[in-house]
Amino acid sequence: MASGADPGLGGMSWQVFAFLTMVAWGLYGILLHSGVTAMADPVNGRYKAFLFVGVTYFLTAVVAPLVLLAANGASWDFPPRAVMWSLLAGAVGAIGAFGVLLAFGAGGAPSVVMAIIFAGAPIINAIVALSVHPPAGGWGAIRWQFYVGIVLAAMGGSLVMLYKPPPRVHPAPASVDASVGSPAQPGAPTDKAP
Repeated sequence: MASGADPGLGGMSWQVFAFLTMVAWGLYGILLHSGVTAMADPVNGRYKAFLFVGVTYFLTAVVAPLVLLAANGASWDFPPRAVMWSLLAGAVGAIGAFGVLLAFGAGGAPSVVMAIIFAGAPIINAIVALSVHPPAGGWGAIRWQFYVGIVLAAMGGSLVMLYKPPPRVHPAPASVDASVGSPAQPGAPTDKAP
């Protein structure tokens, strides 16, 4: 078990939870876009969908931790510095989720929006993490493969954005000739006077 690992997790590997998050966040964009579309409200649908995202956040990020803290007999002491960093983390998470909705509203396709986000987020994470916690030996001690990974992540997001497959075109419904009650055929005679 890794140092600092939670014994209440049954010794499960951190990789299991990392892959769980990868799958959940990989599904997030398409499910959110589906929710926005199903609202059938072009002006306010994204805000309505985001409201229910917030309800779910409340249940999973407020109610569930309160239950777990109570069940574990946790201390209710919250150091101010920890509260500040945690609130900031929640704020950037919510801003990011709202940014996804705004990107969809501005015409971004879920496949492209999420590819840009998931290609760019690791780059930002790596740069900020290394700035806050510099590596031993400084930036010059970082192996070349790290820099190649940064470039490949940026290229991957760009390639998905530039060369995404075109959306499927749905055929327009056939017009109905009201006098006969059946679809009008181009060039077919009708009983209407010209």
